[in-house]
Amino acid sequence: MKQRLFILSQYLLPHHLLSRLIGCAAECRLPWFKNRLIGWFIKRYQVDMSEAREPAESFEHFNAFFTRALKDGVRPLDDGPGAVLCPADGAVSQLGRIEHGRMFQAKGHSFSAVELLGGDAERASPFMGGEFATIYLSPKDYHRVHMPLAGTLREMVYVPGRLFSVNQTTAQNVPELFARNERVVCLFDTERGPMAVVLVGAMIVASIETVWAGLVTPPQRTLKRFRYDEAARAPITLAKGAELGRFKLGSTAIVLFGPDQVQWAEQLGADSQVQMGQRLGVSRDA
Repeated sequence: MKQRLFILSQYLLPHHLLSRLIGCAAECRLPWFKNRLIGWFIKRYQVDMSEAREPAESFEHFNAFFTRALKDGVRPLDDGPGAVLCPADGAVSQLGRIEHGRMFQAKGHSFSAVELLGGDAERASPFMGGEFATIYLSPKDYHRVHMPLAGTLREMVYVPGRLFSVNQTTAQNVPELFARNERVVCLFDTERGPMAVVLVGAMIVASIETVWAGLVTPPQRTLKRFRYDEAARAPITLAKGAELGRFKLGSTAIVLFGPDQVQWAEQLGADSQVQMGQRLGVSRDA
Protein backbone atom coordinates (compact mmCIF):
# COMPACT_ATOMS: atom_id res chain seq x y z
CA MET A 1 0.00 0.00 0.00
CA LYS A 2 2.82 2.45 0.85
CA GLN A 3 4.43 1.77 -2.52
CA ARG A 4 1.17 2.42 -4.36
CA LEU A 5 0.61 5.68 -2.49
CA PHE A 6 4.20 6.75 -3.27
CA ILE A 7 3.69 6.16 -6.99
CA LEU A 8 0.25 7.80 -7.01
CA SER A 9 1.59 10.87 -5.23
CA GLN A 10 4.17 11.36 -7.97
CA TYR A 11 1.47 11.56 -10.63
CA LEU A 12 -0.39 14.17 -8.58
CA LEU A 13 2.43 16.38 -7.29
CA PRO A 14 3.36 19.61 -9.14
CA HIS A 15 6.86 18.39 -10.06
CA HIS A 16 8.40 21.59 -11.37
CA LEU A 17 6.94 23.85 -8.67
CA LEU A 18 8.21 21.52 -5.96
CA SER A 19 11.65 21.38 -7.57
CA ARG A 20 11.83 25.20 -7.84
CA LEU A 21 10.93 25.61 -4.17
CA ILE A 22 13.53 23.09 -3.03
CA GLY A 23 16.02 24.64 -5.44
CA CYS A 24 15.58 28.01 -3.71
CA ALA A 25 16.25 26.43 -0.32
CA ALA A 26 19.32 24.67 -1.74
CA GLU A 27 20.75 28.06 -2.80
CA CYS A 28 20.22 29.69 0.61
CA ARG A 29 23.46 31.22 1.94
CA LEU A 30 22.39 31.83 5.55
CA PRO A 31 25.11 30.04 7.57
CA TRP A 32 22.80 28.67 10.26
CA PHE A 33 20.44 27.22 7.63
CA LYS A 34 22.85 25.82 5.07
CA ASN A 35 25.22 24.34 7.69
CA ARG A 36 22.38 22.54 9.47
CA LEU A 37 21.00 21.27 6.17
CA ILE A 38 24.40 20.04 4.98
CA GLY A 39 25.14 18.43 8.35
CA TRP A 40 21.77 16.68 8.43
CA PHE A 41 22.22 15.43 4.87
CA ILE A 42 25.71 14.05 5.53
CA LYS A 43 24.45 12.14 8.58
CA ARG A 44 21.18 10.98 6.99
CA TYR A 45 22.80 9.61 3.81
CA GLN A 46 26.23 8.70 5.26
CA VAL A 47 28.14 10.87 2.80
CA ASP A 48 31.88 10.13 2.79
CA MET A 49 33.36 13.59 3.22
CA SER A 50 36.90 12.22 3.46
CA GLU A 51 36.88 12.20 -0.36
CA ALA A 52 35.73 15.81 -0.72
CA ARG A 53 38.22 18.50 -1.67
CA GLU A 54 36.67 21.02 0.74
CA PRO A 55 35.27 20.60 4.28
CA ALA A 56 31.50 20.68 4.77
CA GLU A 57 31.39 24.09 6.46
CA SER A 58 33.22 25.80 3.57
CA PHE A 59 30.41 25.50 1.00
CA GLU A 60 28.44 28.65 0.28
CA HIS A 61 25.14 26.79 0.04
CA PHE A 62 23.73 23.27 -0.15
CA ASN A 63 23.99 23.03 -3.94
CA ALA A 64 27.73 23.78 -3.78
CA PHE A 65 28.09 20.94 -1.27
CA PHE A 66 25.97 18.59 -3.35
CA THR A 67 28.04 19.16 -6.50
CA ARG A 68 31.30 19.08 -4.50
CA ALA A 69 34.61 18.28 -6.18
CA LEU A 70 36.68 15.32 -5.02
CA LYS A 71 40.31 15.23 -3.94
CA ASP A 72 42.80 14.49 -6.69
CA GLY A 73 43.39 10.78 -7.14
CA VAL A 74 40.34 9.39 -5.34
CA ARG A 75 38.76 8.38 -8.66
CA PRO A 76 41.61 6.95 -10.76
CA LEU A 77 40.75 6.44 -14.41
CA ASP A 78 41.12 2.91 -15.78
CA ASP A 79 43.89 3.19 -18.37
CA GLY A 80 43.60 -0.36 -19.69
CA PRO A 81 43.46 -0.94 -23.47
CA GLY A 82 40.08 0.03 -24.89
CA ALA A 83 38.52 0.82 -21.49
CA VAL A 84 35.15 2.57 -21.56
CA LEU A 85 34.81 4.46 -18.27
CA CYS A 86 31.85 4.63 -15.94
CA PRO A 87 30.54 8.22 -16.17
CA ALA A 88 29.41 8.59 -12.56
CA ASP A 89 29.31 7.17 -9.07
CA GLY A 90 26.19 5.18 -8.27
CA ALA A 91 24.65 1.84 -9.11
CA VAL A 92 23.93 0.15 -12.41
CA SER A 93 20.18 0.28 -12.93
CA GLN A 94 20.34 -1.78 -16.14
CA LEU A 95 22.74 -2.34 -19.01
CA GLY A 96 22.51 -4.36 -22.20
CA ARG A 97 21.49 -4.24 -25.84
CA ILE A 98 19.09 -1.80 -27.46
CA GLU A 99 16.65 -4.29 -28.98
CA HIS A 100 13.92 -3.29 -31.42
CA GLY A 101 14.61 0.32 -30.53
CA ARG A 102 13.94 -0.17 -26.83
CA MET A 103 15.96 -0.37 -23.61
CA PHE A 104 15.10 -2.45 -20.55
CA GLN A 105 13.98 -0.38 -17.57
CA ALA A 106 12.81 -2.77 -14.82
CA LYS A 107 10.23 -5.44 -14.05
CA GLY A 108 8.72 -5.78 -17.50
CA HIS A 109 9.08 -2.10 -18.43
CA SER A 110 11.18 -0.73 -21.27
CA PHE A 111 11.54 2.66 -22.92
CA SER A 112 12.07 3.95 -26.43
CA ALA A 113 15.51 5.06 -27.60
CA VAL A 114 13.88 7.49 -30.04
CA GLU A 115 11.84 9.12 -27.29
CA LEU A 116 14.79 9.18 -24.88
CA LEU A 117 16.85 11.13 -27.42
CA GLY A 118 14.13 13.70 -28.09
CA GLY A 119 11.74 11.99 -30.51
CA ASP A 120 13.97 12.22 -33.60
CA ALA A 121 14.33 8.85 -35.37
CA GLU A 122 17.31 10.08 -37.39
CA ARG A 123 19.14 11.10 -34.20
CA ALA A 124 18.48 7.70 -32.65
CA SER A 125 19.23 5.62 -35.75
CA PRO A 126 23.01 5.13 -35.11
CA PHE A 127 22.22 3.52 -31.75
CA MET A 128 19.70 0.93 -32.94
CA GLY A 129 21.01 -2.54 -32.07
CA GLY A 130 23.74 -0.97 -29.96
CA GLU A 131 24.40 -0.94 -26.22
CA PHE A 132 23.13 1.13 -23.29
CA ALA A 133 24.02 1.48 -19.62
CA THR A 134 21.88 3.26 -17.03
CA ILE A 135 23.60 4.54 -13.87
CA TYR A 136 21.50 5.69 -10.91
CA LEU A 137 23.08 8.33 -8.65
CA SER A 138 21.82 8.09 -5.06
CA PRO A 139 21.79 11.10 -2.69
CA LYS A 140 25.12 10.16 -1.07
CA ASP A 141 27.01 9.89 -4.36
CA TYR A 142 29.42 12.26 -6.10
CA HIS A 143 27.17 14.10 -8.55
CA ARG A 144 29.41 15.10 -11.41
CA VAL A 145 29.20 13.19 -14.70
CA HIS A 146 32.34 12.46 -16.74
CA MET A 147 33.23 11.30 -20.25
CA PRO A 148 33.31 7.52 -20.83
CA LEU A 149 35.55 8.15 -23.87
CA ALA A 150 37.16 11.22 -25.41
CA GLY A 151 34.72 12.89 -27.77
CA THR A 152 33.79 15.98 -29.75
CA LEU A 153 30.39 17.44 -28.95
CA ARG A 154 28.08 17.39 -31.94
CA GLU A 155 24.71 18.27 -30.47
CA MET A 156 22.93 18.98 -27.19
CA VAL A 157 19.16 18.58 -26.90
CA TYR A 158 17.04 19.79 -23.99
CA VAL A 159 13.92 17.62 -23.72
CA PRO A 160 11.14 18.87 -21.42
CA GLY A 161 9.22 16.40 -19.29
CA ARG A 162 8.04 15.37 -15.86
CA LEU A 163 10.26 14.93 -12.81
CA PHE A 164 9.35 11.53 -11.43
CA SER A 165 11.70 10.00 -8.89
CA VAL A 166 14.18 7.64 -10.58
CA ASN A 167 14.70 5.18 -7.72
CA GLN A 168 14.11 1.46 -8.16
CA THR A 169 10.53 1.57 -6.88
CA THR A 170 9.54 4.17 -9.46
CA ALA A 171 11.46 2.43 -12.25
CA GLN A 172 9.45 -0.72 -11.55
CA ASN A 173 6.11 1.05 -11.63
CA VAL A 174 6.18 4.03 -14.01
CA PRO A 175 6.22 3.04 -17.71
CA GLU A 176 8.72 4.80 -20.00
CA LEU A 177 10.19 6.56 -16.95
CA PHE A 178 13.46 7.80 -18.46
CA ALA A 179 11.76 8.89 -21.68
CA ARG A 180 9.15 10.88 -19.69
CA ASN A 181 11.40 12.86 -17.37
CA GLU A 182 13.09 16.14 -18.26
CA ARG A 183 16.56 15.45 -19.66
CA VAL A 184 19.58 16.81 -21.49
CA VAL A 185 20.90 14.69 -24.39
CA CYS A 186 24.59 15.12 -25.26
CA LEU A 187 25.80 13.58 -28.52
CA PHE A 188 29.51 13.08 -29.18
CA ASP A 189 31.68 11.75 -31.99
CA THR A 190 34.25 9.31 -30.54
CA GLU A 191 36.75 6.68 -31.66
CA ARG A 192 33.87 4.20 -31.24
CA GLY A 193 31.46 6.19 -33.37
CA PRO A 194 28.52 8.17 -31.98
CA MET A 195 28.12 8.21 -28.19
CA ALA A 196 25.16 9.66 -26.31
CA VAL A 197 25.27 10.65 -22.65
CA VAL A 198 21.81 11.51 -21.35
CA LEU A 199 21.41 13.40 -18.07
CA VAL A 200 17.94 12.58 -16.74
CA GLY A 201 16.26 14.92 -14.27
CA ALA A 202 14.23 13.67 -11.31
CA MET A 203 11.97 14.73 -8.46
CA ILE A 204 13.42 17.76 -6.62
CA VAL A 205 16.38 18.01 -9.02
CA ALA A 206 16.93 21.75 -9.05
CA SER A 207 18.86 21.78 -12.33
CA ILE A 208 21.18 20.08 -14.80
CA GLU A 209 24.41 21.76 -15.88
CA THR A 210 26.99 21.05 -18.58
CA VAL A 211 30.56 22.36 -18.63
CA TRP A 212 30.08 24.11 -21.98
CA ALA A 213 26.59 25.62 -21.49
CA GLY A 214 26.28 26.03 -17.74
CA LEU A 215 22.76 25.76 -16.36
CA VAL A 216 20.50 24.22 -19.04
CA THR A 217 17.19 26.02 -18.53
CA PRO A 218 15.55 27.28 -21.74
CA PRO A 219 13.13 30.20 -21.22
CA GLN A 220 10.25 27.92 -22.20
CA ARG A 221 9.95 24.21 -21.43
CA THR A 222 9.98 23.14 -25.06
CA LEU A 223 12.39 20.89 -26.89
CA LYS A 224 15.49 22.86 -27.81
CA ARG A 225 18.38 21.72 -30.01
CA PHE A 226 21.88 23.20 -29.83
CA ARG A 227 24.36 22.35 -32.60
CA TYR A 228 28.11 22.33 -31.94
CA ASP A 229 29.55 21.36 -35.32
CA GLU A 230 31.84 23.61 -37.36
CA ALA A 231 28.92 25.25 -39.10
CA ALA A 232 27.36 26.34 -35.83
CA ARG A 233 30.19 27.22 -33.43
CA ALA A 234 33.71 26.20 -32.45
CA PRO A 235 33.85 22.44 -31.76
CA ILE A 236 34.10 21.34 -28.12
CA THR A 237 36.31 18.32 -27.42
CA LEU A 238 36.45 16.67 -23.99
CA ALA A 239 39.09 14.17 -22.87
CA LYS A 240 38.30 10.73 -21.56
CA GLY A 241 37.36 11.10 -17.90
CA ALA A 242 36.83 14.87 -18.15
CA GLU A 243 33.83 16.39 -16.42
CA LEU A 244 30.82 16.68 -18.70
CA GLY A 245 28.09 17.99 -16.40
CA ARG A 246 26.49 17.76 -12.98
CA PHE A 247 23.18 17.33 -11.19
CA LYS A 248 21.93 19.58 -8.41
CA LEU A 249 20.21 16.81 -6.41
CA GLY A 250 20.32 13.22 -7.60
CA SER A 251 19.33 11.52 -10.81
CA THR A 252 20.44 9.18 -13.61
CA ALA A 253 22.97 9.11 -16.45
CA ILE A 254 22.43 6.89 -19.50
CA VAL A 255 25.21 6.05 -21.98
CA LEU A 256 24.50 4.76 -25.50
CA PHE A 257 26.79 3.36 -28.21
CA GLY A 258 26.11 1.97 -31.67
CA PRO A 259 26.16 -1.75 -32.58
CA ASP A 260 29.40 -3.77 -32.25
CA GLN A 261 31.31 -0.92 -30.61
CA VAL A 262 31.54 -1.77 -26.90
CA GLN A 263 31.08 -4.75 -24.60
CA TRP A 264 30.01 -4.17 -21.00
CA ALA A 265 32.10 -5.68 -18.22
CA GLU A 266 30.85 -9.21 -17.49
CA GLN A 267 30.89 -8.73 -13.72
CA LEU A 268 28.45 -5.80 -13.89
CA GLY A 269 24.68 -6.17 -13.74
CA ALA A 270 21.61 -4.58 -12.18
CA ASP A 271 22.40 -3.09 -8.74
CA SER A 272 26.19 -3.32 -9.18
CA GLN A 273 27.87 -0.47 -7.30
CA VAL A 274 30.15 1.59 -9.54
CA GLN A 275 32.41 4.61 -9.34
CA MET A 276 33.33 7.21 -11.89
CA GLY A 277 36.47 6.20 -13.78
CA GLN A 278 36.26 2.44 -13.30
CA ARG A 279 35.93 0.19 -16.33
CA LEU A 280 32.30 0.00 -17.41
CA GLY A 281 33.15 -1.86 -20.60
CA VAL A 282 35.70 -2.27 -23.33
CA SER A 283 35.95 -1.48 -27.04
CA ARG A 284 35.01 -4.51 -29.12
CA ASP A 285 38.34 -4.64 -30.95
CA ALA A 286 40.53 -4.00 -27.88
